[in-house]
Amino acid sequence: MTNVHFIGIGGSGLSAIARLLLEQGYRVSGSDRALSPLAAELKTAGAIVSVGHAAGNVTGADWVVRSSAIPDDNPEVLAALAAGIPVYKRADFLGRMMEGKDGVAVAGTHGKTTTTAMIAWTLCQLGAEPSFIVGGVLQNFGINARAGKGRAFVIEADEYDRMFLGLKPRFEVVTNIEHDHPDIYPTVAEFRAAFLDFARLVPEDGALVISGEDMGAIELAKQARQMGKRVVGYRIAENQNTKGTEWILAQNVMTNSLGGFTFNAVARLRSGPNYVSGIQLRVPGLHNVRNALATLGVAGLMGYDLPDAAKALSEFKGIARRFEIKGEVNGVIVIDDYAHHPTEISATLDAARACFPAKRIWAVWQPHTYSRTQTLFDDFVAAFGEADEIIVSEVYAAREPKQDFSAEKVVYSMNNPSAHFIASLPEISNYLVSHLEPGDVLIVMSAGDADSVSAEVLARLRMR
Repeated sequence: MTNVHFIGIGGSGLSAIARLLLEQGYRVSGSDRALSPLAAELKTAGAIVSVGHAAGNVTGADWVVRSSAIPDDNPEVLAALAAGIPVYKRADFLGRMMEGKDGVAVAGTHGKTTTTAMIAWTLCQLGAEPSFIVGGVLQNFGINARAGKGRAFVIEADEYDRMFLGLKPRFEVVTNIEHDHPDIYPTVAEFRAAFLDFARLVPEDGALVISGEDMGAIELAKQARQMGKRVVGYRIAENQNTKGTEWILAQNVMTNSLGGFTFNAVARLRSGPNYVSGIQLRVPGLHNVRNALATLGVAGLMGYDLPDAAKALSEFKGIARRFEIKGEVNGVIVIDDYAHHPTEISATLDAARACFPAKRIWAVWQPHTYSRTQTLFDDFVAAFGEADEIIVSEVYAAREPKQDFSAEKVVYSMNNPSAHFIASLPEISNYLVSHLEPGDVLIVMSAGDADSVSAEVLARLRMR
């Protein structure tokens, strides 16, 4: 039996691959600096999980897969290389897993996790039995990966460290292209060039499903068509005028009682327009209408009935830490969200305002990496327009060394008396518990560890 060892097994990316391999009958081991909930679930499922990195952890491994955050001098990387054990990055390993499959790779600066999950859920409901790897836990299933019996393989295509260029997709989705990960892509041009290389991966019998609203995505669609690729555009529109020969549109969009939006869709995929009316989403935000359109586009390209796909979308419950309502205590609603880019923060707060138009919205933001915070500084300053109260913590360094920069500078530039810099997460929890009132909505936005604030505040509100 093949033994695969994962260095960084507790992260969203590697834990998903590990789960899929477990279901396929592989022996799985792994290590991480702490036992995350995802790693703990893998341990329960049969994986051998070690806390801390040590050379002995790779003993008996046939292959080693490392996270992008793992440095070259990691003791397990060095031990594997010394023993002649192949060491793969995610991209190389995932490319091998996708061979011979109808791969669906979902990329974009924002929305790729939810869109990947929507597609995976919809294809499951349509009977496709897909394999899938998602960078978050699907609320419908309680898992982030599955080894399916069908030909479809749905995967979140992460642009970080150019991971998505190692994939082997037949269909691609590009939700948007806004500059991110300046530690990998110092310029906008380099970021966009990576997405162009991603589009080149689509084979002759494949297609790209690309947003028709985002300027970076629109430019990519133009370049893809020039390369002879089949492109399907999607967008929210009030009419059917659109560029390109194939497209899918949302019309008559309005809020619904489920917390999301109801809309009609019209699709042209090589044949005359197909109409689907009364599509209801329970996940909030106009961005999820766009994600749903991309899902319908993929379902249509794969030959499935669009009304059936729309019915599946109405049952999609979302992703953990994507506008996830953690609880309500004494009239205070607490929500976790993964937003860590200015556009994501703005979209999350817009969704909150649509759901809770009359409530006071508290936005807690933990900046993620110094490079992103400084490169997109002005955009972060302007991203909190829908928040009534704003709290910003110190930067979560993640993979970067500590720097002589404080997120307090972002708060100062907001010039907003309702914006506060509180460096530590425990101090933020203390402040919230003493200031939150019945009728308030608290949204904690973080790609780091600030979800601990949500748990702490809920626990203390219950005690109070």
